[in-house]
Amino acid sequence: MNRIRLTRRFTFEAAHALTHYDGLCRHIHGHSYKLEVTVIGIPLTHSEHPKDGMVLDFGDLKNLVHTHVLQPLDHALLLREDSSAALLTVLQQEGHKLLLTRFQPTCENMLLYIKDQLLPHLPEPVDLHSLKLWETENAFAEWYAADNA
Repeated sequence: MNRIRLTRRFTFEAAHALTHYDGLCRHIHGHSYKLEVTVIGIPLTHSEHPKDGMVLDFGDLKNLVHTHVLQPLDHALLLREDSSAALLTVLQQEGHKLLLTRFQPTCENMLLYIKDQLLPHLPEPVDLHSLKLWETENAFAEWYAADNA
């Protein structure tokens, strides 16, 4: 059995603020995120199949991530749902793209959100191997399926 890992990198822009945080990130600010999605599987071995030799078509992976991750996150402001009601009201009235979360929108929690958005949509027998989310040029968080088995 020859399992192969495929990785595709994505970029998106998003802003967040960390509620009750004791540093600068308590203020609304944005990042140019880089996301690496790695899947693992066995290449298809059906010579007549259009996807012969592929674990997953890179285009299919791109579409999955775009639909289930990038559309909700790109150019959105992520805030905890228990953020200031006055702030949320103003932002919603002004038509800003908000993603209200039950979690603190840290890089780590965003990775878990991304994992939860992708897992139900990966085709069999492809598995999610890992995710890496770069918040800045020098800082990232990683999630590995093997660490969570």
